[in-house]
Amino acid sequence: MTHVRHLPARPGEQVDWPSWADADLVQGYRSLGVDRPWRHQAEAADAARSGKHVVLATSTGSGKSLAFWLPALTAARTAVASSTLDPGRIESVGRRASTLYLCPTKALAADQRHALDRLLAASHARDVRIATCDGDTSLDERRWVQEYADVVLTNPDFLHFALLPQHRRWARLLGSLRYVVLDECHAFRGVFGAHVALVLRRLRRLAAAYGSSPVFLLASATTSDPAASAARLLGVDPSEVTAVTADASPMGRKTFVLWQPPELPGGDAPWSDLLPDDDPWATALPLPAAATRAPDDPAPPGPEDVWATSGHARVPGGALVPEGSGPLGTGERVTVEPADRPRRTATAEIADLLADLTVAGARTLAFTRSRRGAESVAASTRGHLEEIDPELARQVSAYRGGYLPEERRALEQAIRTGDLRALATTNALELGVDISGLDAVLIAGWPGTRVSLWQQAGRAGRAGADGLVALVAREDPLDTFLVHHPESIFETPVEATVFDPTNPYVLAPHLCAAAAEQPLRADELDLFGPRCADLLGELVDRGALRRRPSGWYWTHAEPASRLTDLRGSGGDPVRVVESVTGRLLGTVDAPSADSTVHPGAVYVHQGATFVVDELHLEDGVALVTRRDVDYGTWARWVTSTEIRSIDEEVAWGPLTWGFGAVDVTTQVLGYQRKRIPDLQVLGSAELDLPARTLRTAAVWWTAPAEVVEAAGVTVEALPGALHAAEHASIGLLPLLATCDRWDLGGLSTALHVDTEQATVFVHDAYPGGAGFAERGFRLGATWLRATRDAIAACRCATGCPACVQSPKCGNANNPLEKAAAVRLLDAVLAHAPTA
Repeated sequence: MTHVRHLPARPGEQVDWPSWADADLVQGYRSLGVDRPWRHQAEAADAARSGKHVVLATSTGSGKSLAFWLPALTAARTAVASSTLDPGRIESVGRRASTLYLCPTKALAADQRHALDRLLAASHARDVRIATCDGDTSLDERRWVQEYADVVLTNPDFLHFALLPQHRRWARLLGSLRYVVLDECHAFRGVFGAHVALVLRRLRRLAAAYGSSPVFLLASATTSDPAASAARLLGVDPSEVTAVTADASPMGRKTFVLWQPPELPGGDAPWSDLLPDDDPWATALPLPAAATRAPDDPAPPGPEDVWATSGHARVPGGALVPEGSGPLGTGERVTVEPADRPRRTATAEIADLLADLTVAGARTLAFTRSRRGAESVAASTRGHLEEIDPELARQVSAYRGGYLPEERRALEQAIRTGDLRALATTNALELGVDISGLDAVLIAGWPGTRVSLWQQAGRAGRAGADGLVALVAREDPLDTFLVHHPESIFETPVEATVFDPTNPYVLAPHLCAAAAEQPLRADELDLFGPRCADLLGELVDRGALRRRPSGWYWTHAEPASRLTDLRGSGGDPVRVVESVTGRLLGTVDAPSADSTVHPGAVYVHQGATFVVDELHLEDGVALVTRRDVDYGTWARWVTSTEIRSIDEEVAWGPLTWGFGAVDVTTQVLGYQRKRIPDLQVLGSAELDLPARTLRTAAVWWTAPAEVVEAAGVTVEALPGALHAAEHASIGLLPLLATCDRWDLGGLSTALHVDTEQATVFVHDAYPGGAGFAERGFRLGATWLRATRDAIAACRCATGCPACVQSPKCGNANNPLEKAAAVRLLDAVLAHAPTA
């Protein structure tokens, strides 16, 4: 353990039920154990009932769903009662108050459907008709939903591809739309968030055409400035959104542990165990006299500089006094190279902790970074428990994306009821699936954002009980930094939800889709933002739309909704099918199929191992056979970036800034078989799989040899300097181009085949580009100067998440050379234009 933080308990604050709430629903909630609502639930419900858009941003497990279902179901029951009292009126037939519920995942919609069924059964309110409708819903079921459903649970993808383009079939629902619920809306970020924002504008436009003006209720994790994010998502002024952020639900005392796995024992020689940890004959290297720098020193760092951190003490006068870095108490000042001692993996450590907690009777979720990690942790934990009690081993399972819906529902029910004590899961359980009463949460590696961290941690101690959370570091500099710097976790605010619905790359296809749904009129353009009119002119010039006196028209045969994919998923999932039985085991995302279900790959499903016999990419099917094997498979691939066109280019003296189209190509070349658990390599095989290419937009800058030499960057340090500059520039670009770090990708190389020089690329992570790289090109000097300043101003010695480490690095943040990166950026900026 590197740090333990005790988060104090918080009492809850209840209030009376609103006077307008349906009496049967109130009785139903009471029978389910909700005697009175928490204050934040009642405030949000009252605001929605009064016709205001509401965003409720409180902690995990604070009961946000009551705040939107109470007004929505009350409105539906009131309308039902009115139609019963006066059945002869036409309005009574077509104007039942309806609600549209939108969430990021099908799993969350299914969970809400289950909760609604329980509530309506407890309320004896079977007169409200509820249905789930998405891409898996049959046409007959879809027709019933169109004609009768009061509450429809779906996702933004279904709105974009089906409901809005076929709005005439949904006229009854759109015309009676009273509420639109957006659950877990913090997940709508980056380019995906921009797409969802424009889908909602299209929804508002069509609802108005059918005579309704729905109130939007948004449920969010705790984020920065939720009212502004909600207003941007809806396309309204922030003053029109009421934000409820004061969490009145009770919270038990939570113990939060930061954990670094131990170093592995052993050495390179049979006698290494006999040697002391510190070699008494080692030659101490004196620390250069002028190398230590104060945290507030504004000068550029030198190659040997060391920042004054916790290794320096302050005397009463405030001066920094360097502590000796040699044996404690000797005052000796030496510099040492840290020993390259590998540590246990986070998944192995999590499996041990999960087994211990299960034996102790705790109910636990263990979050991992990958599907393989979830299966591995579950299998290892079961192996540990088999030696103690086989019955305990059967109470541990994996949960991840790719399982069939019925399998996921069964696992969710089992952990709720206590039939399972532990689940090893991906972030598929991070969102609001209702799993309460857990004792502990284990997190294998930094999840990428503080929002995600607190969402996962919030699963422990739900419903006011005490809880334990442990963040276990992976062998990654970013994770290592965080578990040794708890202030970066506990004293740093959560991130804002960032997206830009005015991005022309995203806006253009939605304008086409809106025109296809109903011709766009001039008085509707404000709904889509200030760039809309100019962009419509470009679409007309390109032949995408036609301008007529009455508006803009889509006149093509193909559906305009097919011009864009909200999630940029890259194709339909690949189905994993057992060859002998024809049983569908699960699915794999298309982009990851080559590396996970290639011929010879080991596919793990609920602890059972299957070996892939054939992968048919054109049919989207992988055929597997059940086999017990003692090894796993790890794919080997190569990624390259090729400049396809140079759209614009600017010379900075000997340097070049470029913007254009690039092909980011990834190809799986083969795989290794490694024995489990010691990961000894048993063999390898070559594969003949096609390359996958992302054609996108990129910005790049070059550093010729004379600039590198002027910066004092050696050949050995150059890859780390470029890599650090790449990471930092990706981290800074969202400040200039409204995007999310996950909307970008990058590559740095000491010698690129196209430029024949050291080059740093930053590219949009979406087909065709999303405008972010172009924005970086336009603001090149500003962007690079901000990047340099951010690195130089950071007080860390060799790099941290605040400057050069990235939570999404595919090379485990190695190599990184912070000081060399600043010197290189200084040399590059010396050639930047002055104005």
